[in-house]
Amino acid sequence: MGKIFLEKFFEKYFESFTYFFKRLKYRIFIRMGLSICVGVLDGFGLAMFLPLLQMIEEPSVVDPDSLGKLSFLLNGLSSLGLHLNLTTILIIMCIFFILKGFAQYGNNMYNVTLRQFFVKTIRIFLSKNLSKMSYKDFVLADAGRIQNTMSGEVTRVSKAYESYFGAFQQVVMVTVYMMFAFFIDAQFALLICLGGALTNLIYRKLYKATKVSSKRLTKNTNHYQGLILQFVSNFKYLKATQFIDNYNDKLIKNIKKIEENNRRIGHLNSMVNALREPILILVVSAVILAQVNLFEGALGVILISLLFFYRALAALILLQTQYNDFLAVSGSLDNMKNFERELEEAKEKNGKHHFEGFQSDIKLFDVSFGFLENQILKRLNLEIRKNETIAFVGESGSGKTTLINIISGLLPVTSGNMVIDGIDSKELNKNSYSRRVGYITQEPVVFTDTIFNNISFWAEPTAENHQRFQWALQQASLIDFIQSLPDKENTMIGHNGVNLSGGQKQRISIARELFKEVDILVLDEATSALDSETEEAIQRGIDQLHGKYTILVVAHRLSTIKNADRIIIMDKGEIVEEGAFKELVQKSLKFQKMVELQVM
Repeated sequence: MGKIFLEKFFEKYFESFTYFFKRLKYRIFIRMGLSICVGVLDGFGLAMFLPLLQMIEEPSVVDPDSLGKLSFLLNGLSSLGLHLNLTTILIIMCIFFILKGFAQYGNNMYNVTLRQFFVKTIRIFLSKNLSKMSYKDFVLADAGRIQNTMSGEVTRVSKAYESYFGAFQQVVMVTVYMMFAFFIDAQFALLICLGGALTNLIYRKLYKATKVSSKRLTKNTNHYQGLILQFVSNFKYLKATQFIDNYNDKLIKNIKKIEENNRRIGHLNSMVNALREPILILVVSAVILAQVNLFEGALGVILISLLFFYRALAALILLQTQYNDFLAVSGSLDNMKNFERELEEAKEKNGKHHFEGFQSDIKLFDVSFGFLENQILKRLNLEIRKNETIAFVGESGSGKTTLINIISGLLPVTSGNMVIDGIDSKELNKNSYSRRVGYITQEPVVFTDTIFNNISFWAEPTAENHQRFQWALQQASLIDFIQSLPDKENTMIGHNGVNLSGGQKQRISIARELFKEVDILVLDEATSALDSETEEAIQRGIDQLHGKYTILVVAHRLSTIKNADRIIIMDKGEIVEEGAFKELVQKSLKFQKMVELQVM
């Protein structure tokens, strides 16, 4: 019960600290310890000014009791046999400040290392968990938010961390100075508390306004990143249709919202910085008057109290500035925490059975699938035998791609069962299964690197890998093309394969899937974007793989699936007919109509 209470207490009042602790563990306390060490050494060094001030009035007299509860410092020096003269006091003071310098250096260096470690752990966490995100959740996610969170938001969260612990360091300094002030003069400590409470009232409204603006900024930036992604991917269409100006107006409106929030945050930060010095001087003046007129303090004690007070108040004002800086990026921190939690919840559910290779068949029993309220597949039953070539045809939206995405392990079954070699797909380790599946889409996937790295996916250039690389080239009809290049397989293909034709890029995609030793080859409209001659050449290469792999083809052009063992006709998420090409031409009116339309 007590543990649960503490957890809820920390979540409510120390939510940000809990997040940082989750990333940094014990390292946070090392940073705290170094900050405390810096503050204590600075306090001891400042305390040595009081005996110096006493020597101005009476050079040979040093009264340890003038330090109040800090008198143990001077008593300790006396017990060591040190004569408390000007030289001794100055040496001791210098030692304290030299030690403080070393502590400050160590603190700063550790903070730099810790910040780098913090950013690294966030980036690694996001990268790993995004790769484990289920495809279904990814499809439903906001692409702009993903990009913004994994790039710009990481920088802002790093700033939030720095500001948060910068504020904490100032809390330590304020606390240390208050303690020293209390030890010397308890009345002075009460004045610090009063001054701090008054300044906090001034800053509270500024904090609230900054936090609201920060959340708006994060929301608008996420939206902007989404618009940019769509702008780049749809640039050709926007340019051709001259919708580009309309879309650009939409971008500009969003940019103005972002900059308005940045302006507001900057304005609030300027107010915080502008108020710092006037408030500091006002409170210092009030303390001096109080010490002299109300408490009739001695000059030395007043000056040392003033010194501690000035340090404490300066630290307090800096604390408020740092905290306001933290609030300025707190929206990004909230977004990051939510995003990390969503990634955790969206992890692919994986079975324990390791898939060694496709041996027999894949069977679907009453399989249904849908996104939210949209039902796409309805109680499908299908059997796919090893090394069969099966084509899926039907109108757009009939569920062809969704079905092969389920068979390839990209999407889960909403209801029903998919059984692979007698094992329920829910029990399979999806990673091991997906490694045995080759997936080729209408838009070829190529990377800005060499042809060898594109096909081998950065495998080590060993003799064995080179042999398999050559075999994959042969199967994908790429040998002649590679041999014609000056740098052969080490040729750079340019950004997004700019140096290659559509057919060459598609052949590279096919070769990559064959290189990784697959059992099931999925071709989702793999040749529909190519000209007829290139399509025919690639189709001949695919036909050569007939009987060697289980091949699943989604196609609109019926000429590419004449040699399929079976053709599955789909309509509105259901399998309506199936059979060989010639068989369907003879018995299926629907298929006959599809053939006639394509012939025309």
